[in-house]
Amino acid sequence: MAAQKHFIIGTAGHVDHGKSALIRALTGVETDRLGEERERGISIELGFASLDLGDGQIAGVVDVPGHEKFIPQMLSGIAGIDLVLLVIDANEGVMPQTREHLQIMQLLQLKKGILVLSKCDLVEPDWLDIVEEEIREQVSGTFLEKAPCCRVSAVTGEGLTDLMDLIGEQLNQVSARDSGGAVRLPVDRCFSISGFGTVVTGTLNSGQIKPGDTLEILPASVVARVREAQVHDKQASTVFAGQRVALNLSGVAREQVPRGSIIGTPGLFRASQRIDVRLQLLEEAPRALKFRDPVHFHLGTGRSVAQVVLLDREEMAPGDEALVQLTLDHPLLAHRGDRFIIRSYSPMVTIGGGMVIDAEPQKHKRFRSEVIQRLSDLASGDLGFWLQKLDELELARIKDLEKQTGTGRGQLLRGLEQLKQAGQVELLAEQWVIADRVRSWKQQLPQIVADYQQQHHLRHGIPRATLQSRLAEKLAPKGFEVLLQWALGKKLIVLHRDLIATPDWQPQPTAEESKTLNNIEQYFRNSGFQVKNNQDVLIQLGLDGLDSEAFFSYLVLEGSLVRLNQESSLHMESYRQAEKLLLEIFQQQDTMTLAEFRDKLGSGRKLTQALLELFDSQKYTRRTGENRVAWQLPQKDQI
Repeated sequence: MAAQKHFIIGTAGHVDHGKSALIRALTGVETDRLGEERERGISIELGFASLDLGDGQIAGVVDVPGHEKFIPQMLSGIAGIDLVLLVIDANEGVMPQTREHLQIMQLLQLKKGILVLSKCDLVEPDWLDIVEEEIREQVSGTFLEKAPCCRVSAVTGEGLTDLMDLIGEQLNQVSARDSGGAVRLPVDRCFSISGFGTVVTGTLNSGQIKPGDTLEILPASVVARVREAQVHDKQASTVFAGQRVALNLSGVAREQVPRGSIIGTPGLFRASQRIDVRLQLLEEAPRALKFRDPVHFHLGTGRSVAQVVLLDREEMAPGDEALVQLTLDHPLLAHRGDRFIIRSYSPMVTIGGGMVIDAEPQKHKRFRSEVIQRLSDLASGDLGFWLQKLDELELARIKDLEKQTGTGRGQLLRGLEQLKQAGQVELLAEQWVIADRVRSWKQQLPQIVADYQQQHHLRHGIPRATLQSRLAEKLAPKGFEVLLQWALGKKLIVLHRDLIATPDWQPQPTAEESKTLNNIEQYFRNSGFQVKNNQDVLIQLGLDGLDSEAFFSYLVLEGSLVRLNQESSLHMESYRQAEKLLLEIFQQQDTMTLAEFRDKLGSGRKLTQALLELFDSQKYTRRTGENRVAWQLPQKDQI
């Protein structure tokens, strides 16, 4: 065996069929650590040992509980193994948990296994032949169909040497894991040791870890430093993918790293409460799986209750396979290609499993052919990586995708163009976007406008900035303009100055509001240049509790008032008089002071100043010290 390969061996099988006794006979380690386990004679938690394979090769061993009540613990241990020992008691033969464990391993797509007929010293040889035949019938059509079978006794030692030889032969056919990739360690145990602090254990799925490394813990999103690493109870300068490891972490409390957490390369992974999967329902499932049915979801060492969102049907019959979205009750870290198991909510029995195809998807609308097509592409792997990264970023410039994917610009652009031709992505100005998201924005845009109008029935439309922020905060202004022009071209919206409205929209004041608007407009008309600020007007009219912005905006856009600033307004007739007076003054003199203009208006200083500052902003006048000079005065025919 190659020295650089690292292996994990796991057990499976019904309760009290001799799994722990077999591991004890092979390794000398008692995997039942808890007092309750020893009292009851059954495994409750995962047990761990190391097995010397010879030639300096040592494999990690995970011993799983066999009782039906402890299937969640079994699932936490079985997912990361390279070789399974399916243990069957020669007295009892195949039992319920034998079948369920086999279903689980089949759904997880384990590749290598050995059938182990245990307690052979308690039965006659002829009986062993009958039991083995029964086992062969049970595993027919599974990955264990052609697996070797070994008859052993943990008490007498019978068959143990043969079993070790078979283990070596099977592991020789296992491929090495990726120790060069990102770190990903599912946590199956976390505890504290006095004087050392927090210790976590698990099977390292990918990457390598050294003391001093900084890693991120998810879903807690906390960073910790590796103080010490161990493999098989011995300190290690480096731990590699495929090894059972223990890490002593600093900077993190035990409560922040529960079973199901993932320890990984910082900044690379994110936990999610929504995942897209290819789901297979077992033929033995007791009933159909319906839309929004709750299930128990198990992925690696993590578990959650999930709601099943069927995307192209109302229910899945036993034996069916479908693309579905799972909504989890709390975040878990998933990765494209991960295998998972689902169990019915009540009673808890294994009913199916499958593969993660998108770990951070958007919420899908059901019965959409484009959604199913995209998920099918992801599942098949055709350009799925591009789509996944783009979906994670929501919107991305090409330089962002270069960074996220580590791929050259030329190759990226060719791939994106292919996805664009297939209708799966779009380019909005300088940002690439998943086509589903663009379609969603196009649907939302006129609806956001309509919703705003219903909520603000006195307004003439929604401001551009408000619409853009409500549609997509990460969308750049140029990209937003593309969507806006599309909606304008489709006549879904219209522009009123800088406001956006649906076609034929008119503000809809009630009878009472129309009366109030008329009173405000008449007050400004009658007050001329003697009018006070907006708030004082409302007080004079007994309207100081009014939502003034909606009413004043309505009157301004209807052309009745001119807004001088946030505090002051002027009736349009008075404003036109002020423009004419401005022209008359500059026909007679080159400069003008605020005081001169105030006296000719017959107004107060505050309103005059607001009016002149508005003229400055319109470039009618320009201020030079205490004086104002003419700049681009309005034409007489424009007033």
